[in-house]
Amino acid sequence: MKQINGGVCAAQGFVANGIHCGIRKNKAKRDLALIYSEVPAAAAAVYTQNLVKGAPLTVTKEHIADGRAQAMICNSGNANTCNANGIEIAEQMSELLAKELKISPKDVIVASTGVIGQPLNITPISEGIPSLVAGLGNHSHYACEGIMTTDTKVKEIAFSFEIGGVTCHIGGIAKGSGMIHPNMATMLVFVTTDCAITADMLAKALGQDVKTSFNMVSVDGDTSTNDMVSIMANGLADNPVIAQEGGAFDTFCEALHGVTAYLCRMIAGDGEGATKLLECVVTGAVDEENAKIVAKSVICSSLFKAAMFGADANWGRVLCAIGYSGAAVDIHAVDVAFRSAKGEIAVCKNGAGIPFSEEKAKEILLESEIRILIELNGGNGTATAWGCDLTYDYVKINGDYRT
Repeated sequence: MKQINGGVCAAQGFVANGIHCGIRKNKAKRDLALIYSEVPAAAAAVYTQNLVKGAPLTVTKEHIADGRAQAMICNSGNANTCNANGIEIAEQMSELLAKELKISPKDVIVASTGVIGQPLNITPISEGIPSLVAGLGNHSHYACEGIMTTDTKVKEIAFSFEIGGVTCHIGGIAKGSGMIHPNMATMLVFVTTDCAITADMLAKALGQDVKTSFNMVSVDGDTSTNDMVSIMANGLADNPVIAQEGGAFDTFCEALHGVTAYLCRMIAGDGEGATKLLECVVTGAVDEENAKIVAKSVICSSLFKAAMFGADANWGRVLCAIGYSGAAVDIHAVDVAFRSAKGEIAVCKNGAGIPFSEEKAKEILLESEIRILIELNGGNGTATAWGCDLTYDYVKINGDYRT
């Protein structure tokens, strides 16, 4: 597997675009995005578990029930959620786009993100769609900008990989900065690939992957209402079709996880107000499930996140989070260390503090990427979770989000 350029346009037959259509007041910000496959594609998606769901999720679920799609449209700046005519607007977006692309409205994935509960006017979207389609090209970056809300960085990645001696490509874009918490999905992610794979196997691959990728990310403990992860596979690489589990399926899953894990790190590192990416790596758990419980508990701890903002090696907050996680753990066997580009320092052994240099720890924790290494010494289970520090700016951003 090799990292390449192109984002969602790296795969053959996929083009994209993003424009400002007028949903956002700031004309410098794109607010409408499109990804289009030149041929119909196998499609799959996973959706937020929040009981309050945006209308686009309901419409998308219905549209891709047959396992196929050809385009994705997403607006930002105003989430189509809790609107009386939300379904109607989502369907209109599909119909307007389908007419311009000359495809079926049922082959459109619809998404929306932004402020919840504000009426969404279809007019700027309908007026913007012709230029959105006319500008289709190798513009993954534009599409990514079009789905951003409080994000400060564009999040895109692509890889090439081989199936049956044939080179395939897979790429993705994502938005996610706040309202990010495990329970798929808690962000918007769009993945494209030219690998030939059946819709059933595509759904299986995505369903498996989110358990160790997007369900292991937390910024603030809030599970969003509008968000999902979708994937389209158009088969233009012309590899032998993946229709069952085996070596080819495993290779595809590895490539998919390369995309999703990369985007997880970018989402966590760009958390609202964040200054640091936190990666919690748990080893030695009784099994994978217990490792995941521990990793997520630590990454979600507000006290620990605040300590990381202050570069305070307060390992007691790590043990505290492990202790209330509910995982099967012998707390007297736990080892903890912190690692960054400045080195690694052990701070806890067998559930108790050990002498360490506070100055060295501070130097390590002042870096922008921090690894929390937890050895449970109880088995072979491992897991990784991603999060960020908790800063003053998080409150500032969310204190006046609507204004």
